[in-house]
Amino acid sequence: MNKEFFEALDALEKEGISKTYLLEKVEAALQTAFKKENNGQSNVRVAIDHEKKTVRVFEQFAVVEEVTDPECELTVAQAKEINKRLKLGDVYEKEVKTKNFNRISAQAAKMVIIQGIREAERQMLVDEYEQKKNDIVSARIVLIDKNTGNAILELGKQQATLFKTEQIPGEILRSGQFIKVYVVDIKTDTKEPVIVVSRKHPGLVKRLFELEVPEIQDGTVIIHSIAREAGSRTKISVYSRNKDVDPIGSCIGVKGMRKTNITNEIAGEKIDIIEYSENVEAFVKAALSPAEVIDVTLSTGVTEEGKLERGCTVIVPQDQLSLAIGNKGQNARLAAKLTGYKIDIKSQF
Repeated sequence: MNKEFFEALDALEKEGISKTYLLEKVEAALQTAFKKENNGQSNVRVAIDHEKKTVRVFEQFAVVEEVTDPECELTVAQAKEINKRLKLGDVYEKEVKTKNFNRISAQAAKMVIIQGIREAERQMLVDEYEQKKNDIVSARIVLIDKNTGNAILELGKQQATLFKTEQIPGEILRSGQFIKVYVVDIKTDTKEPVIVVSRKHPGLVKRLFELEVPEIQDGTVIIHSIAREAGSRTKISVYSRNKDVDPIGSCIGVKGMRKTNITNEIAGEKIDIIEYSENVEAFVKAALSPAEVIDVTLSTGVTEEGKLERGCTVIVPQDQLSLAIGNKGQNARLAAKLTGYKIDIKSQF
């Protein structure tokens, strides 16, 4: 058993599974196996020496004044007969060398290694995707479920499901296609970890800009906020820490290439890039673009739940009213999400 056992440990360590972790599991399993053979009465110590490639098991006996459990205790007199150096309070260890236990220990070690691999792989997966939360990963579509529309994705060695509800509305996905997905979470409260991914999440667009625009990567241009209705339109507000760097121009890129690359990745979704301003009135005006805004009046109120609500009344030319509100109220809705203000739009006359 020993040779194969240690070869298995070496092989698993090359796969990234800690040898120390597995040895701890094997020791515990061998102790349990021995106790089962002795009706749970014996105390044992397992000694695994990787260099010598040996697995030894010792039955332990405490040296006591009066024996209450002969399965794991010796009197001082009994201990002296074994070894004159033993004294009260010592522990005498007797090596166990039974063929029957070798068979049991081999089976126990095998089961522990299998379980250890599963647990270690599970933890490696959790650790890997904990680091990838709120980030983008590339995935290949393995298949599309015809009944549900869910897409089964291959993420390196792992698989994940892109549910229909997390896909961009109107986007047609095909088996074999490579796409980028946003890692929302990794759930560990199930038998196997579940990687939760999305293409509808606003974070997808945010991370695409961070990857596409060098000025965002180096911290010159900052993304302040983002509002998205996937498949239709996204509004993103940015500002520059350097007065000589145009934040909107940086995000659009030469001949619009940066913005185009991002738009292509999200199935042609429209993107409005707005310059953030600490002046709320100016920020609201910009957020409602492409509509022209005449005036913004700020206000505060209290909701039915007693929470403070920030709001504003916006005046636009009559011929700009429908543009400011947008199709089915989308432009006003996204502007409100982007700014954090409830927006009431009224025409000039």
